[in-house]
Amino acid sequence: MSTTPVCETSLSDRGPDKSGKVRDIYDLGDRLLLVATDRISAFDWINPVGIPDKGKILTQISLFWFEQMKDLCRNHLISADVADFPKEFQERASMFEGRSMLVRKCEMFPVEFVIRGYLAGSGLKEYREKGTVCGIALPAGLVEADCLEEPIYTPATKATDGHDINISPEEAGKIIGEDLNRKVSETALAIYKRGREIAADRGIILCDTKFEFGMLDGELVLADEILTPDSSRFWPADQYAPGKAQPSYDKQFVRDHLEAVGWDKDSPPPPLPADVIERTREKYLEAYCRLTGKTGL
Repeated sequence: MSTTPVCETSLSDRGPDKSGKVRDIYDLGDRLLLVATDRISAFDWINPVGIPDKGKILTQISLFWFEQMKDLCRNHLISADVADFPKEFQERASMFEGRSMLVRKCEMFPVEFVIRGYLAGSGLKEYREKGTVCGIALPAGLVEADCLEEPIYTPATKATDGHDINISPEEAGKIIGEDLNRKVSETALAIYKRGREIAADRGIILCDTKFEFGMLDGELVLADEILTPDSSRFWPADQYAPGKAQPSYDKQFVRDHLEAVGWDKDSPPPPLPADVIERTREKYLEAYCRLTGKTGL
């Protein structure tokens, strides 16, 4: 285990051009350098401490899935080898190695392509209120974590404050065009279904996930991260029991701890204790090892 999490990155003369909750982005003209840091967020706040190796785990999982899905859709990856990065990144290789991807810059869609195979999260909340998920009617009598008869496309958009806003497939069609929306959603469903099959063979249920796509030279491109614990709900299959919340391979330990200590969620969160950091890292690493078949980073 790395002793010190990488929560910030920089070059000798500058920092990233853009930073999100987890990723630092360096703009290289027609390319981007995407860096997954070890930052972790919960309830829309970045914690002052990170999870060692989390960024490496996310990147390596994405690389595994990009390889698995390359025949279904072109992706934006050029290389994850620091030796292929511009010289200024090679000079700080220890900061970027294992957690970075050099990718093609795409014209990204302002829609997140969310695919749900089970009833959970915001979909469960809407279903309990209206019997629908993103306006899609579902059978009556479903309970939390029930498997849906067929996976459904439930898109979302980003508001200015960064929250995902669920919309209907029809609304997504109005934003990006009906034909394109149909093509991308069909591709997203195909990727989800293959991912679910591969995960199932490894004892993991892929509950739901979100994809980001863009266009490059008139061609559809799968971008950002793919099927990671940060973009998906993964459940251990041997503990699956519909009718309640499921244990998951993500930052649930972080959420549970912050709820337990009475943090108000309106002010900066308290630093995570060592045991929560270690247990969260172990969950991310377990997901990586089980999905990829590897024994470590």
